[in-house]
Amino acid sequence: MSLLPRTSSLIRIAILSFMAVSGASTCGFAQVWNSVGPYGGDARSFAYSPSTPSYILLGTTSSWIYETDNAQQWTRLSKISASDSLVVDNIVFDTSNPRRILVGAWKLDQPTGGVFVSDDEGHHWKPVPDMANQSVRALAQAPSDPKVWVAGTLSGIYRSQDSGVHWSLISPMGSAEIHEVESIAIDPLHPEIIYAGTWHLPWKTVDGGRTWQSIKQGLIVDSDVFSIIIDPKAPDTVYTSACSGIYKSTNAGADFHKIQGIPTTARRTRVLMQDPNNSNIVYAGTTEGLYRTVDAGSTWKLMTPDDIIINDIYVDPKNSQHILMATDRSGVLESGDGSVSFHDFNQGFSERQISSMVVDPRNPNTIYVGVLNDKRFGGVFASKDAGETWAQVDGGLENVDVYALAMSPAGNLLAGTNRGIFRWNAGKWDNVSHRLKAVTRKVTHVHGRRRSVSTETVYVPGGEIEDSVYGIAFAAGEWYAATADGVYRSEDGGFVWRTSPSSSTYKPMPFWDVAAHDNTVLVSGTSALYLSLDQATSWHSIPLPAGWRRIRYVAIDGTGRLWLGGRQGIAYSEDQGQSWQFSKVPINDISGLEYDPRNQRIMATSYDSNLIFGMDSTAKNWTWWNAGWRTHVVGSSGGHLVAATLLHGVLVQPEKQLAAREF
Repeated sequence: MSLLPRTSSLIRIAILSFMAVSGASTCGFAQVWNSVGPYGGDARSFAYSPSTPSYILLGTTSSWIYETDNAQQWTRLSKISASDSLVVDNIVFDTSNPRRILVGAWKLDQPTGGVFVSDDEGHHWKPVPDMANQSVRALAQAPSDPKVWVAGTLSGIYRSQDSGVHWSLISPMGSAEIHEVESIAIDPLHPEIIYAGTWHLPWKTVDGGRTWQSIKQGLIVDSDVFSIIIDPKAPDTVYTSACSGIYKSTNAGADFHKIQGIPTTARRTRVLMQDPNNSNIVYAGTTEGLYRTVDAGSTWKLMTPDDIIINDIYVDPKNSQHILMATDRSGVLESGDGSVSFHDFNQGFSERQISSMVVDPRNPNTIYVGVLNDKRFGGVFASKDAGETWAQVDGGLENVDVYALAMSPAGNLLAGTNRGIFRWNAGKWDNVSHRLKAVTRKVTHVHGRRRSVSTETVYVPGGEIEDSVYGIAFAAGEWYAATADGVYRSEDGGFVWRTSPSSSTYKPMPFWDVAAHDNTVLVSGTSALYLSLDQATSWHSIPLPAGWRRIRYVAIDGTGRLWLGGRQGIAYSEDQGQSWQFSKVPINDISGLEYDPRNQRIMATSYDSNLIFGMDSTAKNWTWWNAGWRTHVVGSSGGHLVAATLLHGVLVQPEKQLAAREF
């Protein structure tokens, strides 16, 4: 059931219309707020213009494409689809028309995707109907006939003979072997000769797909073939990479031999790239670093740390010393000395998964964000200039994922992680997850000749909090943490944490959020709410609003009113959860909800909208801003709103949109 407010029809229509057009567009997305970093994240693929090799496009995991023209920074160019989860693994410039670009993409969470085409250098995109809903893992254009294109998909191999306008399946329909195609290579002289690497060995056709032959001789059985390259000057020389290693054939795939020199631990070589100016130099991008051979595969050398995961490699055709790597977590790495050394090349490229954000109330220009899945490249980032520049502050976090950030009234910065609670102290993070657990024991009382037995709760050392910490709150000198193992409370500034004792009205469970005000504490589980009026000493369960099954976020405003955010929208209670009312905000599927004490308003965001809402503490009116992106944490820095996105870094409100719209 929709929870849109009962405003006038005109206002309701205006809001819905604005929400409809505020989303991303495949026809020139109008960015409203500026993405300012922190820079880096997952980078997937490169392509350069045949007419201008310094003009490079970069594919991502979020449907976006970036561009650079050798200006030492990246700029968002366009989004190929309204979807936020297309992996852009293949970008190919049409050699017969550099303004024309084709992209092959696949969706992260579904066996779907497609081929998309742009006729204006990537500014606008449209899907190719024949390849709709195909999970496209490989895409190539025939070097000798630019009208011929070949795509590898989960369902098989497709070919176009009219420059990518129409496509047809050329692998046997329903084949038990030729499917889940991860790599494609086309002979540089003969467009009918096609190599295809699948998740279970490679195949070859010499007649445009009428017949296929297995070319597995010399490969370990059931190898996943991630990359195939053909030496353009000697087409009988074929390299292929698999989970079992790198293989080379000198007779057009009749048989392969395994190349030695790369450790067996580097199981996944995701990409092979030959130096366009020296066929003896080949790069292997693996899940454990970059390897290079300078003698056509006889020997290999590791050129980077072994924790670099490489998805694609660019070798400048005009200067082979200039190399780029698209990586997981660390974004783009650049070398100017032929891979001897690398440095970050991420200015303008922001694809980090931000989980949390906090603005220092004593210095609003200082912003901290926590990120997920980036290991040593992630943790916590800090900006001292309202997002202009960022620095990683991860000393002591030891590659953890950060789920929550919070700053106490005294200025203590805490991080809730997948390995407990850390506090920023003297330039490093200290683990402050020292735990006391509640234990119920029997106590015997002697009354003359009579004895009675009662129970009491005592706290005994319980090691450290090792579970994930999803929320942190402060009130009346107490600190609270919502964890995968229940609620914890600290009375001494976070040095020792106590569990709440289990009782008939409180059962420890994974709690996803916590809010506190004075002595009141509110926590949310998957489908449960608990309220304490005595600083988490005792609890009672309170019912969810009618029709609600899950609570995502909780907040308590300055008057003590309780707030909930979930898939059904926003609800609030003025009687400690005995009854609930729906707020008059036209969004559902809430992605963030928190109380802003400085401006005395509830801030709310949605997974389904690019709008940010601010509501006063009486819930009688609300204002909104169009961020241009879906956000989930909102703060105020230097007179501007700032917001964290799930995949695109931190956004800063531009000057022209400082005024909010009010209804």
